[in-house]
Amino acid sequence: MAKYDDSSWHYGGDYPDDLPQENASTHIGMFLTWCIDNNLLSEEQLEDSEEDIIAVKNRELTGAEFLINNCDEKFTDYDLNDLGNEFAKAYYAEEESNFAKIYGSYSDDYGDHFDQEAEKKGFEYESFYHVENTWENYNSLKPVIEKRWRQYSRK
Repeated sequence: MAKYDDSSWHYGGDYPDDLPQENASTHIGMFLTWCIDNNLLSEEQLEDSEEDIIAVKNRELTGAEFLINNCDEKFTDYDLNDLGNEFAKAYYAEEESNFAKIYGSYSDDYGDHFDQEAEKKGFEYESFYHVENTWENYNSLKPVIEKRWRQYSRK
């Protein structure tokens, strides 16, 4: 099983003392939400987590909450179908992939996007982890992921 990300990798290191550990799941959860919305989950996840998948699609549960509740805070190839895994490997997991070198990686896009959003609103995030786990934030990031998906699909 290949692991793309793990919340503990983030809160186990140089993590802001003033934040709850759940904030380490926000960026992972936003990507996972996009995958849920675009039917890129594995058959196993569809069978094991059907109610929570519906809750994410209905905006009753965030992707970060899904990650914590259903994935033990780990985002792996188990969670996605073949197409989802191909995209995740190219865009999410490997900052040195050919795709990421040409178009950008998820972590860079996420950080750049929220830095720009904060600047528009006249503030600056203290860190990558200070982005709030809200539907408003997900909705603002969603077009960035969709753009990368379109670029990936054309390659």
